[in-house]
Amino acid sequence: MRRPYGPGTTVRPVQVDLNADLGEEVTDDAALLAVVSSANVACGYHAGSNAIMREVCAEAAVRGVSVGAQVSYADRPNFGRVALDVAYATLREQVADQVGQLRDAAAAAGLEVRYVKPHGALYHRTLDDEEQARAVLDGSDDLPVLGMPGRLLEFAAAAGRLVHREGFPDRAELPSGRLVPRDRPGAVIEEGALICARAVELAARVDSVCVHGDHPGAVDHARAVRRALEAAGYRLRGL
Repeated sequence: MRRPYGPGTTVRPVQVDLNADLGEEVTDDAALLAVVSSANVACGYHAGSNAIMREVCAEAAVRGVSVGAQVSYADRPNFGRVALDVAYATLREQVADQVGQLRDAAAAAGLEVRYVKPHGALYHRTLDDEEQARAVLDGSDDLPVLGMPGRLLEFAAAAGRLVHREGFPDRAELPSGRLVPRDRPGAVIEEGALICARAVELAARVDSVCVHGDHPGAVDHARAVRRALEAAGYRLRGL
């Protein structure tokens, strides 16, 4: 479903997506795929492998879960969480490689890659860095883009590409609306009731709610968030 994108836009849908990062080797992929409606699949540059991508896509096909390419800097030692100065052409080709690898894995399971979402430091860098935002777009063909408001989504919308806005109920926010960096105290919210309340609040103004799968209690939190969304009248639908 295409929605207007721009400052002050408020959309109150009857359906919403629930996404999580999967295939990262530290995530309980099978359990999360039983809960989420979209899976951001690690494409090998910060975590994951071709074998894991194929396993995730195969289970996603069984569960009816949409899959998207979780593209990252080529930085496995730092799990893609350190900002790197990568030239436009290099980053574009790295993104294209990651999308291509996931497309192969998805095709083997009878699926299509439905969107692209940067991971970690690249996600935050493309909120403001125009060159890196364009590299992600140009390396991902015409795939819809999942992310927070910033240059990446602005450029995608201007190019006529579908954009999906997301919110993070298990992450603290700065006054600007950006996420509190993970190295600061309180950046990750661990109280289940608060996460659920924030998820329901976010669902009124975003297309997709993201729960992180790489911390203790992730699966339980994801299950609770899904229950809270459904209890609030939302129908979960993949991107």
